[in-house]
Amino acid sequence: MNFQLHSTTPLANGVRMPWLGLGVFKVEEGAELVEAIKSAVKYGYRSIDTAAIYGNEASVGQGIREAIADNGLTREDLFVTSKVWTADMGYEATLAAYETSLSKLGLDYLDLYLIHWPVAGKYKDTWRALETIYKAGSVKAIGVSNFQIHHLEDLMQEAEIKPMINQVEFHPMLTQKELLSFTKASGIQLEAWSPLMQGRLLDHPILGDIAATHGKSVAQVILRWDLQHGVITIPKSTKAHRIIENASVFDFELSTQEMEAIDRLNENRRVGPDPDNFDF
Repeated sequence: MNFQLHSTTPLANGVRMPWLGLGVFKVEEGAELVEAIKSAVKYGYRSIDTAAIYGNEASVGQGIREAIADNGLTREDLFVTSKVWTADMGYEATLAAYETSLSKLGLDYLDLYLIHWPVAGKYKDTWRALETIYKAGSVKAIGVSNFQIHHLEDLMQEAEIKPMINQVEFHPMLTQKELLSFTKASGIQLEAWSPLMQGRLLDHPILGDIAATHGKSVAQVILRWDLQHGVITIPKSTKAHRIIENASVFDFELSTQEMEAIDRLNENRRVGPDPDNFDF
């Protein structure tokens, strides 16, 4: 695949989503976040991923507005994602939560809205709310996050609209091969959060050797591995040089042998919660 920073992939409904975006998990409201978004957009990022629980939607919105103004862009040039938190799940509560996120962001619509976690007994009613928002034209695409195969199968038994995205923890220590195969076969685009395992893979010797071969960093190798697996990725950084480094993954390609070597690092290790035992 010939990826570039502006490259996009079509979701099941034809909406195009950038392959690479900026994640803002655990970045607090304030000037640092605003500047990070402005730096990312200036360099060429067009996708920003946040969530209600991150508590930073207001600064994300400010950063988006300033970045649009600074770079002569329009709102339609950017792809903005947020997520409904577990405390707001359920049909009516989700409808209200969506409006709250729009208000905090200062936006008229989102490009993508996700159910953050598959809370048992709640995600079906929550999905109905997302379908309502989507049918009303208030969001361009809808999806889920942290859903395993059995969650997706259960949801799709009753859903009118199939999830377009499943955003999950995905990195060389958690390759989720069965889930990746299932989503590809089902027409659901997989998206990686915590692609760098919160920095825990940056000193890995095998990844270091592959990185040295290409004159790249370990982070760049991992992000390239995501892309070559057909997985959208949203690395987090607030530092301009890291934001640029994370996007400098389009001028090299991992060989089949290198991809397989990275795949073999899988240990089914998570840094986040287990979706089957999530009780937040």
